[in-house]
Amino acid sequence: MVINKILSRFLFRRFFSGVGLVLLIVCGVIYAVTFVERLPSNPNIFAALNDAWIRLIEYVPLFLPLAVFMGTLVAYYNLTRSSECVIISGAGLSPYQIGRPFLVGAFIIGAFATMVINPYAVSLTSKNINKEHLNLVDGKIWLHESSENGHLTIVAKDMTKESDGLIFHNTTVYVQDTNFVLQKRVDADNVTLSDSGLNAKHATISDTSGKIYNDKWHGDTRITPRTVLDRYLQPDQISFWDMPQFIKKMSAIGVAIRAHLVQFWTLLFLPLTMIAMATLGIAFSQTRQRRNHTFGKKFSLGILTCFVLYFLLNIFSALGANGTLPPLLAIIAPPLIIIAASGVFIAGFDTI
Repeated sequence: MVINKILSRFLFRRFFSGVGLVLLIVCGVIYAVTFVERLPSNPNIFAALNDAWIRLIEYVPLFLPLAVFMGTLVAYYNLTRSSECVIISGAGLSPYQIGRPFLVGAFIIGAFATMVINPYAVSLTSKNINKEHLNLVDGKIWLHESSENGHLTIVAKDMTKESDGLIFHNTTVYVQDTNFVLQKRVDADNVTLSDSGLNAKHATISDTSGKIYNDKWHGDTRITPRTVLDRYLQPDQISFWDMPQFIKKMSAIGVAIRAHLVQFWTLLFLPLTMIAMATLGIAFSQTRQRRNHTFGKKFSLGILTCFVLYFLLNIFSALGANGTLPPLLAIIAPPLIIIAASGVFIAGFDTI
């Protein structure tokens, strides 16, 4: 029992060293490429470094399953190359006992990504929200408000967030009466929405008399920056901890929430996905050679398989988002299938 615990801790460390090495390489490459890409659009090198860091954190959920898979392969390869796998097997550990620390480590990585990395990434990107983070209609932001005084429609090509509100760029505002008769049209390069209403420092205003003039403009509205963000934010711009309340609120006002449910279940079952990728890595690492000379071939085949599975996961997510499959089934089915198939392979290999 004591020997098993010691070996489990040893394998646990080996797993994290393998995953850490892969993450270091992948993150380094992505960070360097993103930094070079973002350098021309930032005022100085420090702003570019910060922008590249934000982009890197956004990309983490995309390559984390691949990193767990590759890290598992690297850890097993090192164990096989040094003949430590033979020693561990000789100590009486079955493939299931050897793989258990890897699965626990994968679960921890998935839970950490869901509970810490996701909220941190959302907090970073929420400081600099633009149209890339929004669900747009025909490539534009459309807002409509109806009240006892009439109707207000806002159409903007872009939006950015500032400390006390939102700034709509290349904006047109239509003011109508209760019978939808146009009363005023306002065109402005920038319109600021705050809790006090809509404001434009320089606007071109057209009224019902046909008069066109340039002036400041203010419009009263019950639309607030928070309601706009709640309505248009993409699911990946909402923290895992805020998602249940957000889904409840959006469902109450009749907004489609399938994409948000898919995102919530994806984050909730991310540890299961990490376990599935670790199990797949263990299956690909099985060998009876003392020194695994076929590692390169297995590694290449495993990476190819991993990319195929990545696209399949995206297909299932899309089916869940468009209503073809229940969101929960679309997220939980792929990792369970991967675990079952990998488990059957490992069991068959162990009984040969």
